[in-house]
Amino acid sequence: MKNAPIRSHTVRELIEILGDDPSQSDGLYVHISRNRFESNPLNYPFKRDSFSLILITSGTLKIQLNLITLTLNRNEIIIVRPQVVAHILEISSELSVVSVSFTVDFIIQNAFKKEDFDAFDFFSSSNIPKLKLSNEETDSTISIAKILERNNRFTIEVNPFKEELINSSFRLLLYHFASIFKKVYPNLEADLSRQEDLALRFLNLLNENLKNERTVKFYADVLCITSGYLSKVLKEVFGKTANQLIDEAVILEAKLLLSSPSLSISEIAYELRFSDQSSFGKFFKKHVGFSPKAFRKGAQR
Repeated sequence: MKNAPIRSHTVRELIEILGDDPSQSDGLYVHISRNRFESNPLNYPFKRDSFSLILITSGTLKIQLNLITLTLNRNEIIIVRPQVVAHILEISSELSVVSVSFTVDFIIQNAFKKEDFDAFDFFSSSNIPKLKLSNEETDSTISIAKILERNNRFTIEVNPFKEELINSSFRLLLYHFASIFKKVYPNLEADLSRQEDLALRFLNLLNENLKNERTVKFYADVLCITSGYLSKVLKEVFGKTANQLIDEAVILEAKLLLSSPSLSISEIAYELRFSDQSSFGKFFKKHVGFSPKAFRKGAQR
């Protein structure tokens, strides 16, 4: 396996590999082991496009992250960041896990605020390879994960407040681990590289300025760097350029607005600062594959 090629997997592909329900929302994936793993489902080096939190609820997992090998036992958790090479080396027959994976798009969609990024230290730190939870902390993590997993499977028709429940329960998970992190390591800050810090600051700026600013130059100027360097850093950290992240954030906001009948399509185009409804329609169709009208019709079924 030493010279095995490194594959890349999206969250959607991981769902299929683990045999879970494919109806879960794009950008967020919650896995709760209900049956023991008969064999290692990912016995080769791979990268993901997401952050992944992995909590061991029984058994043992031996995993290599880049060049660091870790053995995880019950009540221990790790965070695997995007683009990190992971290789599951061994799993015990009684292994069961709870994992929560989320993409950069999910962060954009849920409009993380500055205080949320302040609580993001545990997810972005490479200082802490793993944390040991108490039984009570493990039980709380499982409870929050179950809420996330259940609401992630529901449709808007079944649960009209699906997005709000996912948003709230995910933030609860975020602050749950921020609290544990600060309690165990009160004086340790996240070990962000300059590139990672820059990427997170870009996301924060994007959330604040999305409707008014869609040029890479604007964000690069605010961050006091060149547009080319910003895109290079974002490509290295998240696997996407600045233009791609900006466009995806606009599309996510457009989909959210189109899912509500309170605004007309022309009003949405104005809200998102397009010159007219036609230019908005062309932009939306280019990225989604069909018109805003067709998307709204499907969303309201």
